[in-house]
Amino acid sequence: MERLGERIGSGLVVGDLIVLTGPLGAGKTTLTRGIAEGLGVRGPVQSPTFVIARTHPSLVGGAPLVHADAYRLDSALELDDLDVDVDGSVTIVEWGRGKVDGLRDTWFDIEIERPVGSVEGSAEDLDLDAPRVVTITRVDA
Repeated sequence: MERLGERIGSGLVVGDLIVLTGPLGAGKTTLTRGIAEGLGVRGPVQSPTFVIARTHPSLVGGAPLVHADAYRLDSALELDDLDVDVDGSVTIVEWGRGKVDGLRDTWFDIEIERPVGSVEGSAEDLDLDAPRVVTITRVDA
């Protein structure tokens, strides 16, 4: 996931918005670590679950990375209230599907799917090395 993220990150520019969707443990933050590496921003990149958004400045004179977690947010308005600089950064929003409308005219929706180890599908049953299916879609509002 990190190598894929590096490839994605190397092609992103200021103003790009990425929405990451996938179940708990799918690799959203791992993919974001790779994107951060590709952008050349200062880390470490960790899940922003409890702080909601973290900003990582560029180490190479490029775009900073804003990494947000919208799991506990109800709408784009709440995300907008965080005063995230979507015009001056690359912004990644985990759990952001349906919550970024109005922030940008276009964005990339990245969905990560992974198999689970049992019929119940609990997070404890996940195989960390199991392959994932990653679907990247450009969304035009």
